[in-house]
Amino acid sequence: MFSIFSDSACDLPQDFFQKEGVTLIPLQIEFNDASYTDLVDIQPKEIYDALRQGAVVRTSQPSPTTFAEAFRKAALKKEEVLCLTLSSVLSGTHQSAQLALQEVLDEYPDFRCELIDTKCASLGYGILVQEAVARAKNGSSLAETADDIRFRMAHMEHLFTVDSLETLMRGGRVSKASAFVGGLLNIKPLLHVENGALVPLEKTRGNKKWKKRMLELMAERGDRLQDQVIGISHGDHEELALEMKESIQAQFGCKTFVTSLVGGAIGAHAGPGTLAVFFLNEYKPSLLAE
Repeated sequence: MFSIFSDSACDLPQDFFQKEGVTLIPLQIEFNDASYTDLVDIQPKEIYDALRQGAVVRTSQPSPTTFAEAFRKAALKKEEVLCLTLSSVLSGTHQSAQLALQEVLDEYPDFRCELIDTKCASLGYGILVQEAVARAKNGSSLAETADDIRFRMAHMEHLFTVDSLETLMRGGRVSKASAFVGGLLNIKPLLHVENGALVPLEKTRGNKKWKKRMLELMAERGDRLQDQVIGISHGDHEELALEMKESIQAQFGCKTFVTSLVGGAIGAHAGPGTLAVFFLNEYKPSLLAE
């Protein structure tokens, strides 16, 4: 059995970490001249409320010291660790983990840790964490689980829409040069993740066309969708997520879903009204679907 570490950008709720014994490495969130520790002393709903009131919300990566303290505790207990991080293209979190791991390995050369930059975000990353937990419980070794996660992350599709690209641009998550103009003439941008980066894909006009196009893209990119675990995350708009789930069930016959609120670390940049869907472009059986 090995321990699993994850940062808070996986968009899994606080009680998941407590229930499953996953070590949480939280990002920092700042607004209104105050600093908060994600999922520790602030919850996602509070961040969405602040965004709706016009607050400028910033996030920062965990420090190497935070990672080092967690790694050192595991090393002292002679635990093996699988540490999964948010895409390094979107955050310096993975770099903090690398620096910390090297420091701890200098002190404890026998410490075994698989550190993986998932190149994923939100629930695309969260499903990987859940899969790792399921495989650890099922008796898989650290190496076997790491190999499985690397396959899934390489084939994880992220499709999402936001109410406006302004928040993403302000946080540097998409460049002004590559971004579409959203919010005008009822335009809804569609984005995806490419090599770990958020990339505008196309734009749709009208409240229903974006959903139709997202389903078309799922059909084009997905493999055996009916047998997959489908992730849906939302920016404080549960009704929209439920509508999307029903549409996916009706079109593809999917049976296993993981849904979540987009957490504070991602939601601070994506904003309220975000809707994201996650699935694999090459099927592999999942313990979550059993």
